[in-house]
Amino acid sequence: MTAAGRPTPLVPSPLVDTVFDLDALLEPEEIVWARAARAFATNRILPTIEDDFEEKHFRAELIPELGAAGFLGMHLTGYGCAGAGAVSYGLVCLELEAADSGWRTFVSVQGSLAMSAIHKYGSAEQKQRWLPGMAAGQLVGCFALTEPTGGSDPAAMATTATRGADGWVIEGAKRWIGLASIADVAIVWAQTDAGVRGFLVPTDSIGFTAIPIGKKLSMRASIQCDVHLDAVQVPFDAILPGAAGLSGPFGCLNEARFGIVWGAMGAARSCLDAAILRAKTREVFGKPIGATQLIQAKLADMLVEYEKGVLLALHLGRLKERGTLTPTQISIGKLNSVREAIQIAREARVILGGDGITSEFPVMRHLANLESVRTYEGTDEIHQLVLGRALTGLNAFS
Repeated sequence: MTAAGRPTPLVPSPLVDTVFDLDALLEPEEIVWARAARAFATNRILPTIEDDFEEKHFRAELIPELGAAGFLGMHLTGYGCAGAGAVSYGLVCLELEAADSGWRTFVSVQGSLAMSAIHKYGSAEQKQRWLPGMAAGQLVGCFALTEPTGGSDPAAMATTATRGADGWVIEGAKRWIGLASIADVAIVWAQTDAGVRGFLVPTDSIGFTAIPIGKKLSMRASIQCDVHLDAVQVPFDAILPGAAGLSGPFGCLNEARFGIVWGAMGAARSCLDAAILRAKTREVFGKPIGATQLIQAKLADMLVEYEKGVLLALHLGRLKERGTLTPTQISIGKLNSVREAIQIAREARVILGGDGITSEFPVMRHLANLESVRTYEGTDEIHQLVLGRALTGLNAFS
């Protein structure tokens, strides 16, 4: 601890922190979580991430380490979860995504989607069966909602669950399901005669198949899958008793969207740091490009949007901790953070010149990943319609 009682940083602060003193707005516990996540990202992810992205390699051996650090389901209470505040969770998302979007995505899928679904809607037996192992990183979960025909209209899902003699029989297909090929349990959302319900499906069930999606130009160091459910049979008590209708999956999606609000700003910070460093060291016409007015103007605009994005995330985090955060407010954050992070990454690529398209710098990797982040958990257009409905009271979704 410092003399003032605030935690000492575990690793050097990014360049943007010299101007934007975020720590001054945080509680000591929040700083500890942020520094722990930054140290993990620096020591365990960054040394290999460029090679992992190039080789499409997911380092599953890091999962128990994430659990040991307390990052998995950290915003949940009980069952081995850390019970941390919303801002602490957001800061961990920011620091992990500053290394790579795929690792923040892993924490989101495991904690905000799969674990949250069980924690929010599961029975006492289901929670005890799955949550401690998932919090420790010993078990992996996935969240099977999106289908091949599109993810923006879950009400039109074609996957069905029907009552059989000995339990439920699930038929259908899901697409872009993170972690499915390495998961131990899938939260599968399906249509029943009583509407959309969620089911806990062990992935070793007969008829459950998860095939990693290849030829990805984005999120290459993580796993997304096609899932096929061919007459998968699960017992009657596999249903999540507390989830009825689309409010079930939407409640989990809002948890994941909150993490994205923070996480995208981590990718933006990484790109801004790279641009600042390059502006100070790359010389053209006899001086560093950072000494030119055009480059300084770009850097200034990038910093302003980064600071605004983080301040919005912090505001939403404080609202969440007070229990007053609304889905519409989360949409504002998700739309703004990802859109501005992509713009910051694009400007950073310009400042880096031709070198910006190489893996010598993280910018193109972040830019490619952010295109996926922009698409999942609600596209820009979906969130624009959410906000438009809130402003006008009129539904333009159909």
